[in-house]
Amino acid sequence: MTDIKFLQPGDLLKVIAPSGTLRESTNFEKGVEIWKSRGYRVELTPGFDDRWGYLAGSDENRVRQLADALNDPDCRGILCVRGGFGSTRLLEKGNVRKTENSQFPPPDSHSPKWLIGFSDITALLWNQDKLGVWGVHGPMLTTLADEPDWSVDRLFDCIEGRPLQSLQGKGWGSGKATGRLFPANLTVASHLLGTPYQPDLTGVILAFEDVSEAPYRVDRMLTLWRMAGAFAGVRGIALGRFSRCEIDPSIPSFSIEEVLRDRLGDLNIPIVSDLPFGHEGVNAALPMGIRACLDAESGLLICGDKSQL
Repeated sequence: MTDIKFLQPGDLLKVIAPSGTLRESTNFEKGVEIWKSRGYRVELTPGFDDRWGYLAGSDENRVRQLADALNDPDCRGILCVRGGFGSTRLLEKGNVRKTENSQFPPPDSHSPKWLIGFSDITALLWNQDKLGVWGVHGPMLTTLADEPDWSVDRLFDCIEGRPLQSLQGKGWGSGKATGRLFPANLTVASHLLGTPYQPDLTGVILAFEDVSEAPYRVDRMLTLWRMAGAFAGVRGIALGRFSRCEIDPSIPSFSIEEVLRDRLGDLNIPIVSDLPFGHEGVNAALPMGIRACLDAESGLLICGDKSQL
């Protein structure tokens, strides 16, 4: 990837729906207006509001949306409508591994774009080098209007090249780690393990969040990471919000915090929890691949200089 070129008002941004079908029209329109109010030109890609079951149209339609945005020389950024499910199907259908057969342009054939989203968009963010994008794990068009002002400002600071404030969480013990930041929805990232679309995790700081996953399911996913050796080269783990992950108190269960501590606490790497990102609450923007520092003593996640990617 070339040196980062930050966005600025006046740039053209394209709206795509690579995952679930649009259901939150009012919030979507508010999100578009926020981007426009910051001076950006926002173009709705044809077919973004299609529906095929729970997906935003057929795989072919969604692959075309992403490919067209990547191919457009005037497009500087790609705004995702919402999460849900479907982006992993684009990786399979578009076949980003083999550029000679891929429906997506080779990453060195176009100027890199910014790609902004989270949740199911994790699959695309974690393949940013194959797609030729700079990724931001952050609010989408259907969630942006619910963010507090400081979080909205942080998103624009991120894509316009201004320094990012450190995020405060709860440190687990001691130690510090520095590495490339890989933010993700835990469920989506777990389903990339062992596939050609799993990136090299050596020397990274993982940042996990999730929603509507019972403690036993989170246990199962983290146990998979352990058995697959996927934590072997990881330097630290930042934990955001795990919303709606508790179950009926009448059913015997561990709490979500107990599961996280049990499955992660013996990895002997710095861990910080309770950070302000994820579903159903503040979702502070996290640049994909940025050099970051995790401080388990002070509970801080510090996003460093973007030039150090």
